[in-house]
Amino acid sequence: MKVFSNIIHLYTDGFKNMTWGKTLWIIILVKLLIMFAILKIFFFPDLLKSNFNTDKERSEEVSKELINR
Repeated sequence: MKVFSNIIHLYTDGFKNMTWGKTLWIIILVKLLIMFAILKIFFFPDLLKSNFNTDKERSEEVSKELINR
């Protein structure tokens, strides 16, 4: 358990002493939020849910597409 606490202490101490690193992490997190939340909503609609009514129909369509490709 000492190894894990040393690793955690290393990262927390390193993060506290960062100057530009905190700003860069905020930019990275904002970009990830934009990529995964906003872009998914607008550019990747759930076509299976809108085109098929039941789970059985969806699973048949997916298996048919996997076999054909």
